[in-house]
Amino acid sequence: MKAVLVDEHTKRLSIGEADDPVHSDEDLLVRVHATALNRADLLQKRGLYPPPRGASDILGLEMAGVVEKVGANVTGWQPGDRVCALLPGGGYAERVSIPAGMAIRIPASFSFEEAAAIPEVFLTAYLNLFQLGGLAQGQTVLIHAGASGVGTTAIQLVREAGAASIVTAGSEAKRSACLELGASLAIDYKAGPFAPRVKEATGGQGADIILDFIGAPYWEQNLESLAMDGRLIIVGTMGGSIVNEMDLGLLLRRRQQVIGTALRSRSPKDKIRLTQLFAAFAMPRFEDGRLKPVIDSVWDWEQAGEAHDYMEQNKNTGKIILRVHS
Repeated sequence: MKAVLVDEHTKRLSIGEADDPVHSDEDLLVRVHATALNRADLLQKRGLYPPPRGASDILGLEMAGVVEKVGANVTGWQPGDRVCALLPGGGYAERVSIPAGMAIRIPASFSFEEAAAIPEVFLTAYLNLFQLGGLAQGQTVLIHAGASGVGTTAIQLVREAGAASIVTAGSEAKRSACLELGASLAIDYKAGPFAPRVKEATGGQGADIILDFIGAPYWEQNLESLAMDGRLIIVGTMGGSIVNEMDLGLLLRRRQQVIGTALRSRSPKDKIRLTQLFAAFAMPRFEDGRLKPVIDSVWDWEQAGEAHDYMEQNKNTGKIILRVHS
């Protein structure tokens, strides 16, 4: 099959030949029509984020396509069904094999490009907000990188839970997009500290949950912005991972929790369970329009390298999609 391959020396991306995926009796073999970029792809390309053991070394953590073959032990699916799914790798390719329990049926009104924008960001946001963060009605969530794929998704999930979101974003256009999705406040992180704005907006209480993709540079302000019994969930470390000083007393006095999270390294069993919980919550909302994937742009997979450069420059609001074709 064809796939987007990484040159070992130059790190450039190009279409080449790769082995077909291994297909078991519990799997669906899917012809990929679209995939999406994630920052993990940028890291893996540079050798900084290897795939889990046994996973494909081809880039791509999600896809949308059509079922070609159904494993002998699989029920409820048939060839021709349109599905999207989270992947441990392999999305930048013509075919993938997925455990049937991880397949999400694509809503009839959705294109493959829209469906490819669902798995990684929606499952990440759902996991961190509901399962790890314990999000409840009436709470406040601070979402950093609010215009990112996970950020635009988290805003919608917070809204659907009857809670409020505050976001940080670096441009007027991105802040406006976040407000349109339902954020109650969008803070320009380039204009000064965000912690005072968060405290002011919450009547001095702080945020109940913080989703942070930045890491070390935001550590102190995050703790200042966190409410009593608040949960700081570290999703990424784009700004650095080493914190030089920690005030553990603040964590104790305010009963704060710091939670590290990663979706890719979770077991297939955990991912199947997460997928099923998410689908039960989200599918009715996709069908009636309350939830929607936010797409920044769609690129041909032959432009994968250019799409990566675009993401590196933080230009996107929402997901960057690659259209895959034979």
